[in-house]
Amino acid sequence: MHKLSHVPIAISLCLVLGAPALAAEPTDAAKELATISAAAKNENPSAQLLLGLAYLEGRYGLQPDPGKAAFWLTRAARDGQPYAQQLVGDLYAQGKGVGKDPAHAVYWWKKSAAAGNAKAQYELGRAYLHGEGTPRKPSQAAHWLTLSAQQGNADAKFLIGKMYYQGFGVPQDKELGRSWLERAAAQGDSDAIKLLHAISEMGQQTSATYRESAEALKRRAHNGDAQAQYELGLRYESGAWDVLANKDKALYWLKRAADAGNRHAMAALAHVYDQGLLGVKADPAKAADWRRKATAAPPSRP
Repeated sequence: MHKLSHVPIAISLCLVLGAPALAAEPTDAAKELATISAAAKNENPSAQLLLGLAYLEGRYGLQPDPGKAAFWLTRAARDGQPYAQQLVGDLYAQGKGVGKDPAHAVYWWKKSAAAGNAKAQYELGRAYLHGEGTPRKPSQAAHWLTLSAQQGNADAKFLIGKMYYQGFGVPQDKELGRSWLERAAAQGDSDAIKLLHAISEMGQQTSATYRESAEALKRRAHNGDAQAQYELGLRYESGAWDVLANKDKALYWLKRAADAGNRHAMAALAHVYDQGLLGVKADPAKAADWRRKATAAPPSRP
């Protein structure tokens, strides 16, 4: 008989997996770990992902172990688990639990990004932008960053906004660039706030705008302040800065701001209708109309 056959399952798991000693009566965490471990060893990719995360983050009483995390996450990634693929890419980029290998990181991010993982799309876009683990390809960077930004990734919104504003790797479009930067800033992205500060030459006012409470912003919006309406629309779009995401309210306030003459809101609506965001169907004609209005409108008050 195997020498561990008489040991309770929770203690056996501790000996095999390296967890701290547990009481003879298995805890809920130990029972869950036993279930996950058994499924992972039975080639279940979701369980392998969970076990890899447990080792990566020290869950279920396990000690963090990047090497074991990489072992289980790689098995899940090879079986096509997109989140595991993204995490394995991160591990290779950081040299955590595996040897640092930027090219291998890009390999895994590509797989995860193709499956729709927003974080992997951002990392892949950034890699193409800076030439990390792959030749620099600005057009590919713009493609993946846009996909990630459309899913709400604030870091991607900042980078694609900066690219459009500067015309790097994409045709220069300052209105679209500023629109993406505004969206990143509405989620608290400090780099976007700083860049908008420089663009608008507003001293501390730009940062103050994004620190403004939702209630104060709503009051100004209801009183007809087009800039407040635009900013409120962005907050409802992203669900950031003490409001809950609400597509209908986002669209409502962006339209109010655009109708009041805010050209940044017009540019945002052009993008919304171009991509079919916020619950509306893609409408190239409406997108073109808002883009034309944004181009013709006088500069909005920052």
